[in-house]
Amino acid sequence: MERFNLLKESDLEALVVQRRNEIKFGEQLHFLTDSHSIYEEIKSLDVSYVIFGIKEDLGVLAHYGNAGTSRAWDATIKVLLNIQNNAFLKSEKTLILGHFDFSDYPNKLEKWHDNPKKWIKKARKLICEIDKQVTYLTQLIVSAGKIPIVVGGGQNNAYGLIKGTALAKKSPINSINFDAHPDFRPEEGRHSGNGFSYAYAEGFLKNYFVFGLHENYTSDIILRTIKKIKAIKYITFEELRIRKEIAYKKAIELAIEHVNNTYFGLEMDCDAIQGIPSNNKTPSGFTILKARNFIHQIGQESNVAYFHICEAAPDDNDSQDVGKLISFLITDFIKAHGN
Repeated sequence: MERFNLLKESDLEALVVQRRNEIKFGEQLHFLTDSHSIYEEIKSLDVSYVIFGIKEDLGVLAHYGNAGTSRAWDATIKVLLNIQNNAFLKSEKTLILGHFDFSDYPNKLEKWHDNPKKWIKKARKLICEIDKQVTYLTQLIVSAGKIPIVVGGGQNNAYGLIKGTALAKKSPINSINFDAHPDFRPEEGRHSGNGFSYAYAEGFLKNYFVFGLHENYTSDIILRTIKKIKAIKYITFEELRIRKEIAYKKAIELAIEHVNNTYFGLEMDCDAIQGIPSNNKTPSGFTILKARNFIHQIGQESNVAYFHICEAAPDDNDSQDVGKLISFLITDFIKAHGN
């Protein structure tokens, strides 16, 4: 994995702010020393969770979106390492592995800058390289009996996470996606809008549930497509929060019922959270409290195989806030799922 950077214990000096009579999350974590024997080292460690980041923008750019998703990991790691290690959350069961860095991939396409169609075609082909590496690492972690918690990049990376988990489990898996969009666009070349459709078409994804779909931003073609597939179900944001046709608790129960008959991936697209800097920032979405409660509810299920937080796109002004949000989501999941 030439694009992977291990987080080393020596990195803590620059990242962890030490205070007298306090123990920070980053001071009790496990770290790897060699990227050439990841599977063996992870398998031997007494940890339940392996956290890693994906620094990339290409997935959203290839879907005509906005750059910024590559910055979510750096925003998160600075906050996460400095939360308190206390009676509510112990970090001994967690390994922070490091991050993929694909942030320079758009630079590989500079010569096609003046030819947008060619740029998109090349970008979508290049995303396949990201897919391979994410798939490989995910398969290693899941095969070692651990749960990946993944931060950053676009939701194009759901494909690699689903595929890697399915290969490790030797069976298709399910997925529940807290999202304003189904990301089930045609297989027209890889991008952030078709990770689930590719995974489904290739047999890695079985049942799929979209929680909080925005009615105004889902095309009629996609609605007709997913309605034809019995394995796909959804509840819209408007049904839940505007018209209140279904109770929030009942909606969560329906989502769990659809996916928990086997291993499933848990996806949190920050586009669905109101006001959060993201690839598709929304003024009308779920509150942070609702998002956190959702992770708490779903995270308790024993069949959760991975947790992916994506599409957040912080800048220098809101990096701290986004880092705190993602750190809350990570720790909410760990507390809910247990050791």
